[in-house]
Amino acid sequence: MVAQSPASAASAASTTVCNRYCDARDPGLSPQDRQPVSSGLSGRSVVLHFDDADAMGWASIDNGAAGDQVWLDRSFDGGRTWADGSKLGATTVPSGRRGWRTLMYNVDDWNTQGIGALRACGQVAGAIACTPWARTTWNAGDRRTAAATALMMSYDRTTKLFGGNGWWTGANALTAIIDNARITGMGSYTYTIAQTYDRNIDAQGGQFRNEYLDDTGWWGLAWVAAYDMTGDSRYLNTARADADHMYANWNGTCGGGVRWSTDGNYKNAITNELFLQLTAALHNRIPGDTVYLDRAKSEWSWFRNSGMINGDNMINDGLDGACANNGQPTWTYNQGVILGGLTELYRATGDATSLTTARALANASTVRLQTAGVLREPGESDSCVGDGPSFKGAYVRGLGRLDNQLGDHPYAATLARWADTAYTRDRDPLDRYGPHWGGGTGSTDYGCQQSALDLLDAAG
Repeated sequence: MVAQSPASAASAASTTVCNRYCDARDPGLSPQDRQPVSSGLSGRSVVLHFDDADAMGWASIDNGAAGDQVWLDRSFDGGRTWADGSKLGATTVPSGRRGWRTLMYNVDDWNTQGIGALRACGQVAGAIACTPWARTTWNAGDRRTAAATALMMSYDRTTKLFGGNGWWTGANALTAIIDNARITGMGSYTYTIAQTYDRNIDAQGGQFRNEYLDDTGWWGLAWVAAYDMTGDSRYLNTARADADHMYANWNGTCGGGVRWSTDGNYKNAITNELFLQLTAALHNRIPGDTVYLDRAKSEWSWFRNSGMINGDNMINDGLDGACANNGQPTWTYNQGVILGGLTELYRATGDATSLTTARALANASTVRLQTAGVLREPGESDSCVGDGPSFKGAYVRGLGRLDNQLGDHPYAATLARWADTAYTRDRDPLDRYGPHWGGGTGSTDYGCQQSALDLLDAAG
């Protein structure tokens, strides 16, 4: 194999990215050659090569003939579009050769926070084949940071939200990124905290509030995590504004509790679990507070007597018009947020009964929500689009926080087993995860990726 022709390097000049080195670098200068993915085409082998040390890659085609083409595609959104157009570094096997290669190109664009992926493509006559998308080990040195990097491919650099316009699900994705930075020490993506905040602080009702009180709760907890990471009081102040907005929607229907929406009086589990965790967390971070502590205590007193916790120690979706358990599905996130809430309440009060109750709930859910030895959402589909794919992440986040609080760490082995299974059975070459941690068909998108990242963070 020989170096690429000058003509092919010139074709990429208009899209040149420069990091440690600029695009169109000779692969002969690479200190290594890792080949993560390949594809067959009419008897040829199309291969993607990586120089992990310099975060660059190149493509090759082998066992071919003169006239065969080879090039790279580079994407900054996980392969949905290619940021440089097609045929980056395109070149043709010359006469007398059976193989050829492109020059090296950067995977990421560090100057614009473009988190990239490459694939190698080849063409023989009218037939084209490309490898799967993959990337170097830059910011992907272990399975947790690799999953975080894959999630960041869904961070929209214009809207500063995940998935372009993900609202409460975007709050969960941001929380997962913050948790990952805290746990792994890789702070590469902490810029998302200020960017998300500054771009969206005046959106909807302002201060990350809207008519859905559960949405507000998710954002409040995201800003608590941001405050813990940065110490910036504006994030704590916004979390307080979110908690106050939720409290303004506490009313006497069914004897108390925060309503799900400002348009109605439906009392559901997730909204009130979030209110419990948020108010207890605020008390634990505001010296001398009594207001948020009193609200947290009132919430738990109401919730535990509401009837939403059923006889199997599982939590249904909410209350019906007669203020009785409505029997709707025991979604995973309803079983998980309560664990985080009770853990924060224990830290606020020192009352060990909070942990005893949390352990009983976790004992039930870790058994009843497992299928074939792995966590599975009730009615889990093959899609990663919409609200549901984020639920499992919220569950394992809460379970992990409870486990960290308990001295005997009773759920560590379960979390580790689920994480090992997902890593083995539910991961593509770009470290993206699908909906089924036990493996199977399904798409990928940021909701599933956030849940997988929460799992890997919780498992350690």
